[in-house]
Amino acid sequence: MRLALSGGGTGGHVYPALSIAAALDDELPQGDDLELLYVGSEGGAEDALVGRSGISFAKIASAPIRGRMPWQMAASAAQIALGVRQGRSLIDEFRPAAMLSTGGYASFPLSLAARTRRVPIALYLPDLRPGWAVRAIAKLAKRIAVSAAESLRQLPGGKTQVTGYPVRSEFWTANRDGGRERLGLNSEEKVLYVAGASQGAHSINRAVAADISGLLELCEVVHLCGPADEAWLQEVRDGLSDGQRERYQLFGYMHEDTPWAMAAADLAVCRSGASVIGELPAVGLPAVLVPYPHAGGHQRTNAHYMEIKGAAVVMDDDDLKTMLPVVGELLYDEGRLREMREASRKLARPDAASRIARILLDLAVENPS
Repeated sequence: MRLALSGGGTGGHVYPALSIAAALDDELPQGDDLELLYVGSEGGAEDALVGRSGISFAKIASAPIRGRMPWQMAASAAQIALGVRQGRSLIDEFRPAAMLSTGGYASFPLSLAARTRRVPIALYLPDLRPGWAVRAIAKLAKRIAVSAAESLRQLPGGKTQVTGYPVRSEFWTANRDGGRERLGLNSEEKVLYVAGASQGAHSINRAVAADISGLLELCEVVHLCGPADEAWLQEVRDGLSDGQRERYQLFGYMHEDTPWAMAAADLAVCRSGASVIGELPAVGLPAVLVPYPHAGGHQRTNAHYMEIKGAAVVMDDDDLKTMLPVVGELLYDEGRLREMREASRKLARPDAASRIARILLDLAVENPS
């Protein structure tokens, strides 16, 4: 069976697709072979991430569906039209029985191409709030999966269902003791996990650097800073005392160890991309969520959902100067941390990847072509 996958621009679109891809093997009828093709955009996060997975990867032209200026809209339209032509060629050559989209710019031209070639589309919305690309693809899709019921009213009825957010299988096996041993963390100390998105978050990184001495008095810190800020943060780390450096672990990027680092922590400070809806609950990690202010409102919606559910507190990007007292208060309020941890775990959906995989496989089986 041949299936096409698409979703990109950021890790928030790619990681769910890869989690679903991994689940497809387990859900595939016995005796069937699976062949996958991931279609993404030039320069997006999907290029490197899909390469690590071993799935075949192809690039097509893509662009935002809308622009602020007429010439931007015209340029985007030209790129999308080119992407549709490239997508048709890929579909004609690969001949997928169905396609999965997780949103992002590259998904839109491929979805248009799939529709013209009568390839059924399953759409998964990672964020709680659909962006323009997802809204457009939703009109083309036969089945739609969402992370939480809060998204249902924003998408077409009759073909949409709640599945939860699909996370990598490692998140269900990672645990506190194993994570601390794996990263060399003290089993008795408080641990703070800090991360931006897949590329980091500059304002969070600056706040950590400004408060690093105070943070290290409170806890050990595992800091996933992103590649852009790694060099100067390494200089900050080098300037610490020997004892402080031992308590501060800095990573430009982390892949296999991310679930273990999160499981090892008592509290997270991070952005609120779609992954927080799945990854934080999977390991039961309370969080201070700092929505990226230029994400079109998606991150703020995700953050407030986690806050309403009791699993997180929300901090504005402009208020990061108060991060140290907020972190200190939460880390040493055992009762509140326990309540947040339990609230987070209640949101976990271990079967999300399998459920979405079954939706895609059902479409493929139903496809007569």
